[in-house]
Amino acid sequence: RSIYELGKRANQEDCIYPQDGEYSDGLFIVCDGMGGHDKGEVASTTVCEVMSSYIDNHFKDKDEFTQEDFLEALSAAYDALEEKDDDSEKKMGTTLTFLKFHDKGCLAAHIGDSRIYHIRPSAKRILYVSRDHSLVNELIAIGEMTPEEAKTSRQKNIITRAMQPGQERRSKADIRIIDDVRNGDYFYMCTDGMLEHTEDQEILNILSMTDRTDEEKMEIF
Repeated sequence: RSIYELGKRANQEDCIYPQDGEYSDGLFIVCDGMGGHDKGEVASTTVCEVMSSYIDNHFKDKDEFTQEDFLEALSAAYDALEEKDDDSEKKMGTTLTFLKFHDKGCLAAHIGDSRIYHIRPSAKRILYVSRDHSLVNELIAIGEMTPEEAKTSRQKNIITRAMQPGQERRSKADIRIIDDVRNGDYFYMCTDGMLEHTEDQEILNILSMTDRTDEEKMEIF
């Protein structure tokens, strides 16, 4: 299930796989094209399409999806971005959040400030949340900024990693192998725009509601 809002942009630079209503064989991708850069929507669509098709063609029947499998698909997506590079001064780019479920759990990976949550309503706990690759997060880590200051900082939208063509060193993904997946767990993937309106505790509270359907929970977001 997905939630979509255009927001203040004139065009939609986000892309998801699968599209709402389409079937997914345990693969989910959310990409946020970089605002202010050329062809952000091209970058996000390219990564979604190439990674999903590569995985479907090469790893469809595997019992386990490994870190090496992910890196192979990620490399294919970077190669596709290189092919679409038009040598403009401002490079197109995109964030990436990625989930692939398999027989032994799932592999979660991200680049940039789009985020992944693993929530267990039965325990009312957030078991995992990805760490944003952002300037404010780095400043928080070294004690130069508090989390409260980061929320209103003019630097809050500056990311330190993204998928772009022409990088001397391609941005690496943070990868997490999750082997504890239970019935009733939620995996919530979202771009930074969704996070401007909800705190972690609110996300946990909404997804832990026992008297609401998933559709009703989506309406609250």
